[in-house]
Amino acid sequence: MADRIASVERNTLETQIQINLNLDGTGIGEFNTGIPFFEHMLDQVSRHGLVDLQIQATGDLEIDDHHTVEDVGITLGQAFAQAVGDKKGMTRYGHAYVPLDEALSRVVIDFSGRPGLFYEIPFTRSAVGGFDVDLFREFFQGFVNHAQVTLHIDNLKGDNSHHQIETVFKAFGRALRMALTPDVRMSGIVPSTKGSL
Repeated sequence: MADRIASVERNTLETQIQINLNLDGTGIGEFNTGIPFFEHMLDQVSRHGLVDLQIQATGDLEIDDHHTVEDVGITLGQAFAQAVGDKKGMTRYGHAYVPLDEALSRVVIDFSGRPGLFYEIPFTRSAVGGFDVDLFREFFQGFVNHAQVTLHIDNLKGDNSHHQIETVFKAFGRALRMALTPDVRMSGIVPSTKGSL
C-alpha cells in the first residue's frame, strides 16, 4: 500500500489553516488553533486513531470560534480524502463504542464517497470551558462534506458534557482506525461492488 499522507492548506478571509496527516502514524498530534478545548478533542482523534496529525490554524477568534472550528473540519476532511486515495485494500467501515464514566458514545463511519452526517448528542450544557458545544456539529459536517464519508454519531448516555463529547471524539478516532486499517484479503481491491468509491 502506498504512503497514505496528505498536506492541505486552506486560506480564506476568515481563517488560514495548514494540516499534515499520516494515516499510518503512531498517534502523534500537534495542534495550534487558539482553542484549547478543541485541541484536547483533536488529540483524542490522533491518539485513538493512530494517525499523526499536525494542525496549524489562525482565525478570527475575536469574533467567534465558529469559523476556525468549521474550517478545521473542512480542511481535515480534504486531508483524509487526499490521503486515502483510491481506497484500494482498506477496510472501509469502522465503528466504536467508548465509555467515560457515566457517558457512552457510538460512532460508525463508512468511506462511502457519499457525504452524510447523522448526529445525536443531547448535551446537558451549552458550553464546556467556554467552548460552544454547537460548534462540534459544524466541525463534523465540514469533515463529512469534504472527506466524502457517511458518519453516524450517537451519544447514548451522559450527564457531563465534557464526558459526552470526549467519548464521541475517542470513538471517532477508533472508528477511523478500524475503517482505515488495510484488509489483507482486499489487497489491491476497492471494497465496493461498484468497483469505485
